[in-house]
Amino acid sequence: MMQPLFLVPEQFPHLARALDEGRWVGACLCAAWCDVCKQYRPGFEALAAEHPEQQFVWIDIEDQAELVGDLDVENFPTILIQHRDVVVFYGTMLPEPRQVARLLEAQLTRDAAELQREAESSAERQQWQRECNLRSLLAQLSS
Repeated sequence: MMQPLFLVPEQFPHLARALDEGRWVGACLCAAWCDVCKQYRPGFEALAAEHPEQQFVWIDIEDQAELVGDLDVENFPTILIQHRDVVVFYGTMLPEPRQVARLLEAQLTRDAAELQREAESSAERQQWQRECNLRSLLAQLSS
């Protein structure tokens, strides 16, 4: 059974490798003290088990503050979905893992050119590319 990475610095290279290999990454930004996150976690783990070909990560925004940096996390759970260098979604969702599954499955059929066009389609999506890109955030930590 594939479990999500509970991201700690030792696992940052694994996450970078998943992005380099073209695996889709579904990240849940959460906090240990958050009751909603605690209730959401088993469903997120089940989602990871259903999609072992993708990489799911659980990022505690306080424990991994150096990675998360200035990301705007307004509420929990905040979900980030990324493929290679393209952030296809960043935002708060209802704590229902099926919504993340539907969002991810809708993206899987799209080609790189289509993903890139959508990434550039609005000011909000352009901001995601600049500020929320996990690959860029990981690179900043290693420099």
